[in-house]
Amino acid sequence: MGNKLSGKVALVTGASRGIGREIAEVLARNGAKVVVNYTSSPDKAEEVVSGIKNEGGEALAVQADISRVAEVEMLFKKTLEAFGQVDILVNNAGIMITKPISNVTEEDFDRQFAINVKGTYFAIQQAAIHMSPNGRVINISTSVIGAMFPNYSVYAATKGAVEQITRQLAKELGPKGITINAIAPGPVNTELFKVGKTEEQIKGFVNMNSLGRLGEPEDISSVILFMAGEESRWMTGQTVRVNGGYV
Repeated sequence: MGNKLSGKVALVTGASRGIGREIAEVLARNGAKVVVNYTSSPDKAEEVVSGIKNEGGEALAVQADISRVAEVEMLFKKTLEAFGQVDILVNNAGIMITKPISNVTEEDFDRQFAINVKGTYFAIQQAAIHMSPNGRVINISTSVIGAMFPNYSVYAATKGAVEQITRQLAKELGPKGITINAIAPGPVNTELFKVGKTEEQIKGFVNMNSLGRLGEPEDISSVILFMAGEESRWMTGQTVRVNGGYV
């Protein structure tokens, strides 16, 4: 266990699996107390919490659907009740529905915007209210924005909104001593990424980047760790593209 984030409390949304899980574990390994938010996988969330506790860290799983503002508020309330503060917010929760525009339904559109944009926005609102100076907000975008793939129009639009929110709020959160940045991962080797893709398609993604492999969750979490720490204090309103030269 490191002590780089000792005394800090981190809230990670969508942290029961994939990149979110890796982020929660890395922040805990570096001394932060971590709130593992999940929507519908209590067993997986508790598995993450148990793993952190077994390594000597402190963690708590909290169920909340971040597409509902009342639940976002409750998530922060439970974090403050448990740990007394929140210093780091990682807006990792998100969904991706890929369809050609002719097949996109109103429900597909609304669901992605509700979680990816509205959920992120109102979690930042709570951070603005409750964070002390030297707080860190870290949003998750995507490198799909620069790649212009068919079928990703709504998902890419939500992440474009997240990047714009990141830029806009830098000036507003700066006077409070809070930095806000985004990270845009390229294709990462997670179950979410692989679902519905053939080996051939996955190979296509590998061939599109400069380093000849998919990203691994730790490739992303190491940059998150930098953003969560003291070293990133002069950086705000930025989107960092971590994608192996994919875009």
